[in-house]
Amino acid sequence: MKAQKDRKTGKWLIQFRYTDWQGVRRKTTKRGFATKREAEEYVRNFLASQQADFNMAFEEFLKLYYEDMGPRLRVNTMKNKKYIIDLKILPYFAKKSISSITAADIRKWQNELISQGYSQTYLRTINNQLTAIFNYAVKYYDLKNNPCRKAGSMGKNKADEMQFWTKEEFSKFIDGIMDKQKSYTAFMTLFWTGMRLGELLALTPGDIDFEHKTISISKSYQRIDGKDVITPPKTPKGRRIITVPDFLLADIRDYMDSIYCLNDTDRLFQVTKYFMEHEMRRGIKNSGVKRIRIHDIRHSHCALLFEMGISPLEVAERLGHEQVETTLNIYAHIYPNKQKQLSDKLEKVYREELQ
Repeated sequence: MKAQKDRKTGKWLIQFRYTDWQGVRRKTTKRGFATKREAEEYVRNFLASQQADFNMAFEEFLKLYYEDMGPRLRVNTMKNKKYIIDLKILPYFAKKSISSITAADIRKWQNELISQGYSQTYLRTINNQLTAIFNYAVKYYDLKNNPCRKAGSMGKNKADEMQFWTKEEFSKFIDGIMDKQKSYTAFMTLFWTGMRLGELLALTPGDIDFEHKTISISKSYQRIDGKDVITPPKTPKGRRIITVPDFLLADIRDYMDSIYCLNDTDRLFQVTKYFMEHEMRRGIKNSGVKRIRIHDIRHSHCALLFEMGISPLEVAERLGHEQVETTLNIYAHIYPNKQKQLSDKLEKVYREELQ
């Protein structure tokens, strides 16, 4: 394995043999290197990746991780993962070998991030990404152990207080954006159906069944690198049919009638997340209600359903939760006083029996 000058181009090339993932012995040539050192370094890294040599640098192993996970994750999920890893993890561990990273190294990294004042949920998200990389190395490349487990986690899975609007707060908000029919209809649909923003932005007229009073959720929209990307819903249970009240159907019908030459396959709300966030800020400013995120409107719908006495299973199916436990966790977080109300009702029933 020796690099040599390519007489045709004046750059460096290198020939080498390796065993591929099927156990087949192969020979290959790589060209176009500016220096001999670059060519030989490329081969060393390539062979290390083929053999899962954990003396390889973290940044080189990360390339293997991205290459394998890319086809398995949604485009936007992979983009967000890479953003967090490249910004918050790679600068700390890039040049260290996988096998040399210890629990103590990870604790120092955690403390550095904690000192920067990030939210508890964001700290947990960052930590989860590093844990996932080491879990991958343990599971598929036989790394002996995951140092993240020994180091422990940081942050919290949930915010200390989940924000949501009551029906009265939403009514004030929606009055603040009523002057724009598109915004009004979009936020009415979000609040009264509980669908995710990406699901709303992917809706087409063909998804609305006015006769049976339903909306079919089968896709999600993201704007990624300047391109419109339509993907399946977040989870398999995300494919669902939502029942819709008459007043919302009337609003949607009026909005659709206002759009010239609207086809069944056109996006009903041809806007972006940025537009929706801008309109939400405008509505909050005009109405004076407390500031929440767009996704918290989904929590607001969930809270409303529970307040109405809808069962957790029905709520889970409507929201497209993969497990009813997810719904129950949200419910307990939003209404901690409900357990007290429940015990009070049981006490009342018991006392009535004694009379």
